[in-house]
Amino acid sequence: MNRILATALTEFRIAFRNRWVAIAIGLMALFALVLSAAGSAPTGALGADRLSVTVASLTSLAVYLVPLLALLMAFDAIAGEAERGTLPLLLTYPGSRVEILLGKLAAHLCVLALALLAGYGLAAVAAFLADPGAASGLPALFRLGWTSLLLGATFLGAGYALSALARRPSGAAGLAMGLWLGAVVLYDLALLAAVVADGGGWFTTDLFPLALLANPADAFRLFNLAASEATAAAAGVGGAAAAVPLWQSALSVLLWPLGALALASAAFRRVTP
Repeated sequence: MNRILATALTEFRIAFRNRWVAIAIGLMALFALVLSAAGSAPTGALGADRLSVTVASLTSLAVYLVPLLALLMAFDAIAGEAERGTLPLLLTYPGSRVEILLGKLAAHLCVLALALLAGYGLAAVAAFLADPGAASGLPALFRLGWTSLLLGATFLGAGYALSALARRPSGAAGLAMGLWLGAVVLYDLALLAAVVADGGGWFTTDLFPLALLANPADAFRLFNLAASEATAAAAGVGGAAAAVPLWQSALSVLLWPLGALALASAAFRRVTP
């Protein structure tokens, strides 16, 4: 445990020197405020409090920014050590490779938690100032917070795996951006194109819900929207939330971080200093 904490403290300081991480945190806070200000429009029509509507909007924001922030922190976690020549020294320490990964994960999750606290906290304050009844949306905001951390943990693990496989920060950065683009943007576009081409057939009724659960970003969105009172505020793939049982999306959200960390551990074992 001491070795994990020591690694976490070191990685925590390194993460805050990454200017892209600082930019992403600032964008999280800025967009959260903008969405909170815009979220008042559908409140009356949906019959939900302002915070619940804001959470529905923040869910869509988190799908894009949380994986991006996680990958920005993780892509050079191992490749950067190799390029700086510190990887052989790191591997000579008494801690195992799993402990090294857990230390990096703990530090990066702390940074991610601070970013989420800044963004979601500002949005919640704005919602409370505009709507005295916003307290009823606090459970949805809390749920969004811990699922955002799990989504971040998934992409952190995936980023560590790519960093171990690439061995160079430039290559790892390219792979990380490709993963973000594929999982967050292109995957949904491909599913929607398949639904349109299927015309309400077997793919739409049977395979489409399973395909959504197979993507951590979509599983995160489905779980939060299915449990929210303001599901109607979301559109696109999020409209399928009612068709997927809540326990299935919850299980996917919980299992993806474990699978990503196992993948990262397997890739890190293959790294030779």
